[in-house]
Amino acid sequence: MARKRVISASRRTDLVAYYPGWLAACLRERRAAFFHHGRRSEVIVGLHPEEVHTLVLWSKNFKPLLENCHGLRELVANYAQVYFHFTITGLGGSPIEKLAPPPAAALEQIPRLLELAGRPERISIRFDPVVFWRDGGRLKTNLDFFPLLAREISRWGISTVRFSFTQWYKKAVSRARKAGFDFYDPGAEERREAVQRLVEVAAEYRLELWSCSQAEIASLPGIQASACIDGSLLSRLHPAGEPASTVKDRTQRKDCGCTESLDIGSYTQSCPAACVYCYANPRLRTSQQ
Repeated sequence: MARKRVISASRRTDLVAYYPGWLAACLRERRAAFFHHGRRSEVIVGLHPEEVHTLVLWSKNFKPLLENCHGLRELVANYAQVYFHFTITGLGGSPIEKLAPPPAAALEQIPRLLELAGRPERISIRFDPVVFWRDGGRLKTNLDFFPLLAREISRWGISTVRFSFTQWYKKAVSRARKAGFDFYDPGAEERREAVQRLVEVAAEYRLELWSCSQAEIASLPGIQASACIDGSLLSRLHPAGEPASTVKDRTQRKDCGCTESLDIGSYTQSCPAACVYCYANPRLRTSQQ
């Protein structure tokens, strides 16, 4: 019997927040059909619950799922295991992340998300990215939000936090300049100091810190290199103890530690959030919601 697949939905766009109807239709039809960026042929992925080891959902806003929009919560419940990557940066509702929920609203989703997950180990918080910018001659950062985030998630037994520093790709730089956002890209020493701040807070609340795809950060004391999709972890957490693939995902970046999964999102599903720092394809396009 073939090993069951891990399905990722999705690294490429926030399906839960902005395409819940599309995602629900895929789960209902037990297949996803989409186009990869730059490819002409359609990709089709089977989503029958009996063929899926774990459904991994990534979002900044799980409200459509929690409120069962398009029957999404009921459909997700058909899968043996669901793992959640919940991004909370403290910047939601600000000009940097205009459409993400404000921090308090995001944190309020955690108890209901935990009901779906079944255990806190199936929820990872993404404090991602860490952003620095200048405002009125002062240097600002969302690092100041981390102590509050750490305290709140630890109340619910969540112990893993994944983070990275903003990578200012060309398209993000262009977007920031058009928006009048005076971003600041810290040097190596400043990043080490920022990491030390994170490590001290994490230790206070007994949190594990995982660096996503930044090897120079993962080498620092108190930090581990992240496998955001970790076949070994998903195997241990699986309610029936079924194994997932532990082979490195060759479709990801060199520094990425993720194991094999099939991602059903597409960069053609442009994210309307248009976060200033985004490396993907954020455009105002909502026709597929």
